[in-house]
Amino acid sequence: MRILICIDDTDDLDTPGTGRLAERLRVILEQRGLAHCRYITRHQLYVHPDIPYTSHNSAMCFEAEAIATVDELAVACALFLREVAAPASDPGLCIVDLEQLRAAGPLVEFGYSAKREVLNKDAAYSLARFLGVHLSEHGGTGEGVIGALAGAGLRLGGNDGRVRGGLDLGGANEVAVDTLLRHPDIDAVRGTRGEALPGDALVRLSDKVKTVRRGGQAVLLVTREGEEGWRCCSKEELKAY
Repeated sequence: MRILICIDDTDDLDTPGTGRLAERLRVILEQRGLAHCRYITRHQLYVHPDIPYTSHNSAMCFEAEAIATVDELAVACALFLREVAAPASDPGLCIVDLEQLRAAGPLVEFGYSAKREVLNKDAAYSLARFLGVHLSEHGGTGEGVIGALAGAGLRLGGNDGRVRGGLDLGGANEVAVDTLLRHPDIDAVRGTRGEALPGDALVRLSDKVKTVRRGGQAVLLVTREGEEGWRCCSKEELKAY
């Protein structure tokens, strides 16, 4: 059973960020034999005075092959959030069974709406019920359910988000595309205009190499350096994703 798990609004300025908690949750589900989990993506949502957030208003989502049922996963995730979420936070949890999802379009649309406008809990819960998606709050105002549902929609859409963490490429300064594609966490190497690179093209690496979610894949984005060279996009350049 393929699922998405997304959490939002779990931290405050003095506690580990939601990304770190998502990583811990992913490890726990693996260790307990509840799911086999893939990489985490960070999804930037709308920043507005009417939306409470800690620092950036971003949700964290990962895909998994579930061994347990959605109900069992929801219990495990809920216990985790109650134990580790910051007291002043408003945690939300979303679990999507992709095989039972009634319609993908409305969920993806909700995700993109959350990037440009203020939404509310009632709309999130109404959509979750319609789609047959698990959505629950675990402290505070529970406003995190909005971001949790939105993050799941953006991950499902396949063209939003940065993959959490940097890639270990052995400290190399320049690597051929064919070599990069052998890395288990790189699905494709593309230019910022979507162009494919020949396998022998060399890419100059930055201090922290990160991938983004494009076409449902973890894509290493590169940009032109001179007439023939390529380099990884910088952290600043990747903020657009």
